[in-house]
Order: sequence, then C-alpha cells, then structure tokens
Amino acid sequence: VLRWGSGQDFDCPKSAALCIGEEQPKNCFTELQVLKGHFDIVRFLVQIDDFRLASAGDDGMVLVWNVETGERLVELRGHTQQITAMTSYTFIRGGKPHTGLITASSDRTLSVSSCSHTVLGVFKWTDAPFSLSQCLLVLSGVDVWLSGGNELCVWSRDFQLQCKSVHHRDAGITAMVELPRNYIAAAMDKEIVIFKLNLSEVEMSVLAIRHLADHQDTIRALISINDGLFASGSHNGELILWDAVDWTIQAYEFILWEEQAGDAQPEIRVGQQKQTDMSIQHLATDGELVVAAVGSGLYVYNAVMKTVVAYRKIAHDSDVLHTMLLDNGQVMSCSEDGSVRIWELQDLPLPAEPAPSGFFGMFGTFGRSGKQTGAPMKKLLDISGLRSLELIGDLIGHSGAVQMFASFGEKGLVTCSADHLLIAWKDGERESQLRSLALFQKLEEMQGL
Repeated sequence: VLRWGSGQDFDCPKSAALCIGEEQPKNCFTELQVLKGHFDIVRFLVQIDDFRLASAGDDGMVLVWNVETGERLVELRGHTQQITAMTSYTFIRGGKPHTGLITASSDRTLSVSSCSHTVLGVFKWTDAPFSLSQCLLVLSGVDVWLSGGNELCVWSRDFQLQCKSVHHRDAGITAMVELPRNYIAAAMDKEIVIFKLNLSEVEMSVLAIRHLADHQDTIRALISINDGLFASGSHNGELILWDAVDWTIQAYEFILWEEQAGDAQPEIRVGQQKQTDMSIQHLATDGELVVAAVGSGLYVYNAVMKTVVAYRKIAHDSDVLHTMLLDNGQVMSCSEDGSVRIWELQDLPLPAEPAPSGFFGMFGTFGRSGKQTGAPMKKLLDISGLRSLELIGDLIGHSGAVQMFASFGEKGLVTCSADHLLIAWKDGERESQLRSLALFQKLEEMQGL
C-alpha cells in the first residue's frame, strides 16, 4: 500500500490541461494498492457485489478480486484471445440469488460464469462462430440476455440460443440499450436500429423495425438515461437525446471546441478542427445529468432541462476514455494520458469577472430539419445557469492509458490500464481508522488471553 499526502506542490510538465499540486484537500483518495495479475491491457471492470470485482482484457483472462484486501480470488482462462465485452447478471439457484459474469472474446466464443460468495467457476461454454460479439446486454425482468455483433443474438439464462437477427453489412452492433415494452436500441455505424423482441413461450423472435439515421458519423457511445430517454454520441461530436418510447429526437447538441481569437468574446461557431477533438468516446449519466467525454474534454448536459450545465475543453492531455458522475455530484474522468481526475461543479464568476476560455457548439433544435438548419450563434455568458468544472483531485499511478474505473463508494475506487495493472484507490483517513480499530481489537484479544 502506497500513501501520498501533504507536502510541497510538485512542478507540472508543460501541458495544455490543468495541473494541480500535491495539496488536494477535497481528494480523499490518498492511498493506493497495486493489483497485479494480467499480462496485457486491462479494458473491463465489472462489480460483482459490495466487495468483489472482475477484470478482463487483451490477455483473455478474467480475474476476480477482493477490493477491500486486494486479494486475487479466482483466475479464469476460458478465452484464447482478447475479451471484447463483459457484463454481470443475477440468477436464482437453490432458491437463492447468485451473480454471474458473461464474457465475449475475439476468438468468437462466449463464456458464462456463476459466482458464489467464495468462488467463481465456468459452468457453461459455447462456440459462436457466426458472430464476433462486441457488446452484451442483460435484460431486466426477463430471463434472457443479448450479444451483439453482425447479428443480435438472444440467449436464455441456461445459455441456449433462442433466436437471432441477421444483418448483411460490414458494420456490426457496437452498443445496445434496453427500451420499454421489450424494444432494444442498437448502434450500428451511423444508425440506431430499433429491434422488437417477441418473448412468446412458443417461439422467441427478434426483428429490426426502425432505422434512426440522424447521426452524420459513426456512433461511439449509447446509454439509457432514464425510463423516458436514451442518448447517443458520435465521432463528429453529435449528442442526441431520444424518446425511449416513440424514438423521436428530444434534443440535439453539436459539441464543437473552438480556440479564442484575441480578446474577443467567446462565441459558438462552426469551423475546421481535428476529428479526434470532437469525438464522443463515452457517455455517463445519473438519470438527469449526462457527461460526455469529447476528445480530451468534458461536457455536462442536463437531460431534463435540455441545457448545458458545464464544460471544459481540455480536461486531460489526451483523449478521455471513461467518465462517471459520483453520488456526491462530482465528476470523474480517466484518459489515455494515464491520469484519473476528479472534478467539482462550481458556480461561474460574476459577469464582470473574466470567464474561463473554451468553446462549444450548441444547437438546441429538435428533429432532423432543425439539425440541418442549425440555430443562431450563442455567446458563452448568454447561457443562464452555466457552471464550471474545477479540478479537485488528480490520481497519478498508472504508466499507461487508463481504460475505465469502478467505484465502490466508501470502500474506494478501482482503475485499470494499458500498463497491465489495476489500482485500488482508498480513502486514507478511513483506512487509517480501520487499521487503528483492528490494532485495538488485536490488543484486547491478547489481553484476554
């Protein structure tokens, strides 16, 4: 366990992104524990329960960890190539609920593992040579789960293929979300395809019934916001909010970072920029706010009020790969630059004070026709209620791109990286109290002897 805390501020390397010194009073993650076991890029983390975590990546292994102790509980070597997707599911066995894991691999196999409180083991295995699965989705309240690739496959909990839809195109399904009334939204290149799932006891079927072709570029992220909305983000910076029932556009945002020219007041305007600067790599939500990872920046949008909340054009030195809204209202992000950062939403200075630089595009129009015509340019200070994202914590421990993270509340945070490592970040004050308590208990036991 390593610990860092109070001390002199360190010098930050030359960077366009913000730097923060070692003094980070609002950052509770002052201890870290390195978890070793993988020998290639670790891309996926899935929470099993309150204290266990599964990790997977390019080495084809699934490792299960105790987050509190850092102990590696189980090692599964079911795949021969990199794992492309992983998710958890709950099933009933012996009258008791259990948690399991489903993994897909580029070796065109799928694996289902069942979890108990002490061990995890593979109980079913199948080859799926007809499709390379790129995403998995467990449906709520229904005893089936889905795999998406060139086909959308419907599987029972006992791992039997129930039905599939066939697509004769190069682009496969890269993301899926569940919609009301047994509908599925699936991202395929520039389109969102709506599937109808028929769960008849006689014969299950899945059918594509609608193609939503409103994106102008490849869809990179797809999430469910709440029962009434879902969102998609594309490679060219389009963020679209959709009605989850009738699949109409409820809001369209074109996120466009622009550099400030001289002392001119910031405006939203269309211009040329690098494609990677605009690409939406990840979306996260708490049911109201949506955080978009846009290039190396962050963009916070209120899906209920249909308005921008905050943004930061350069949040990291490289592309942001994963984001999360914490329970305390803070925002967390990780990047190809190897850092994990914690942000706090704060009120902007008064209009008389200088506002932070940075630009974004916002076209508050609805529907396809509105998207094409655009909206009048807006100036930064014309947007009421705009807040700032202030850096309050910087977690430096990885030497490679941080792929994602998983939060365990007060027990800490776990990150995974291209450096083959996982890091468990802990609240230093809480850990110190737990160690003191354990010591006192040990002393009492010794006195009792």
